Amino acid sequence: MLGFYQDCNYPPAMTSTHEQFSQAANHWDLETLYTDLASAKGKRLTPVEKLHLRGLLCGYSPSEIAEKLGKNPKGVETDLCATLYRYVKSLVDKCNEKIENWRNITEWLDEAGYKTQLGAKMPVSDLLPDKSVVNITNISIENNQIVFLINLRIPTSQASEPSIQNLDLAEDIVKNSSTNGSRE
Repeated sequence: MLGFYQDCNYPPAMTSTHEQFSQAANHWDLETLYTDLASAKGKRLTPVEKLHLRGLLCGYSPSEIAEKLGKNPKGVETDLCATLYRYVKSLVDKCNEKIENWRNITEWLDEAGYKTQLGAKMPVSDLLPDKSVVNITNISIENNQIVFLINLRIPTSQASEPSIQNLDLAEDIVKNSSTNGSRE
């Protein structure tokens, strides 16, 4: 995990506000979090609020965020107390709780489900063996859900034959596909 935090270290002069602490997006659902915090705030988060939030989500303390951004540590702490800390407390329904430590913010957001699963953004090609094929055959919306129909082909070695428990079902599928394919 320490390596992740080191990845979030960007010199302020070399990156834009949107790029600083961008590694937070690898572990947190930032867009949903921005939207939900905006609802708690009553309007959109400012670029500075988003920047400070990403810094916290990268594991930096307010003083470390200030150092990375070339800002006054007291100013960043005051800003966080007046803005993000209040929004997060409202969002996670902890309005009456005291923030003992800046880490409470990331813990509460993690408990609320804003942290993504480890490796959730890993490319499919890294998960499948070579020569695997993934085809999305249809996308539709049904009952307020997006439905993806996927055809997945994963090669097996010739030495091992897969065992099919229900051969009748497999034969029916083959018959139906060959019947449908041979029509003129």
